[in-house]
Amino acid sequence: METIRVGVVGAGANTVAQHIPNLQAIEGVEIVSVCNRTRESSERVARQFHIPRVYDNWRELVDAPDTNAIVIGTWPYMHCPVTLAALQANKHVMTEARMAMNVREARQMLEAARARPHLVTQIVPSPFTLKVDNTIKRLIAEGYLGEVLAIEVRAGGTFVDRESPLHWRQDFDLSGFNTMTLGIWYEAVMRWVGEAKRVTAMGKTFVPMRRDASGNLRAVRIPDHLEVIAEMVCGAVAHLQISAVTGLAGGPEVWLFGSEGTLRFADGKLSGGRRGDASLTEIPIPPEEEGRWRVEEEFVNAIRGKEKIRLTTFEDGVKYMEFTEAAIRSMAEGRAIAIGDLL
Repeated sequence: METIRVGVVGAGANTVAQHIPNLQAIEGVEIVSVCNRTRESSERVARQFHIPRVYDNWRELVDAPDTNAIVIGTWPYMHCPVTLAALQANKHVMTEARMAMNVREARQMLEAARARPHLVTQIVPSPFTLKVDNTIKRLIAEGYLGEVLAIEVRAGGTFVDRESPLHWRQDFDLSGFNTMTLGIWYEAVMRWVGEAKRVTAMGKTFVPMRRDASGNLRAVRIPDHLEVIAEMVCGAVAHLQISAVTGLAGGPEVWLFGSEGTLRFADGKLSGGRRGDASLTEIPIPPEEEGRWRVEEEFVNAIRGKEKIRLTTFEDGVKYMEFTEAAIRSMAEGRAIAIGDLL
């Protein structure tokens, strides 16, 4: 069994909590190098996980002959350049979500991946619904909902925080067209019913200036509250409310409304009811359908030819980047945006 030798570019919270330890736990996988934003932080991660090499420059790490796979744990602004460089260097790529800054970058990444089909490419998937995804897809296929008519997604529940510093999700230079958790929830919806074809959105930034890590005031281009209406390819209408201002609204929830039934996902549980029922009841998740976090396992298995990447492919990443960019363009331009019209 050939050893998979991994280099890590960007050791963010999820990379430290999940990717590095989970990869190290797999037989025949070695993490041999790391490059974080500073030498100090790189050395700290290297000491914590006994990683032998630290690089000061991510390009040197990617080009070095000591790896055959690259894990990208940076914010979205680095995902495209590191992915393109890694593929050019003939290395497999797993990149943190969100896929890229915008549709143009996402399509570049997909084109580069398709030009090298012998290499594995993966995006870290939206994790919120992994447990219930298979059951929801089965119920829809069995006709539990009948015709899917409407979808409601609400994520928020906090009061506006005017004093907190600029977060990377609020920094357009780091996150691009990714808005709060919009792409994360849309990715989950896509698993169940497919993608959207037309998007209308309205949003507002209630705190237009925030201080960055250096204490300087910066303009905020990312909305604090976003309402999106989407026409889905399957015929349903979807409404997504993603907000940082909806205090006491409760935790995230998703509703799927059909001609014959309703499904609700909230608090990690799935419930449902059909025409004639008085209320929703919890739907147990069969053990054989219950999904779990297995991102690193899937990546390694795909490299070894044991399975194909399902969560999440570059093709699906392009689709959710098209949706998030369409939403922001609709908000800015005051009109509906057809996904197919995005350049």
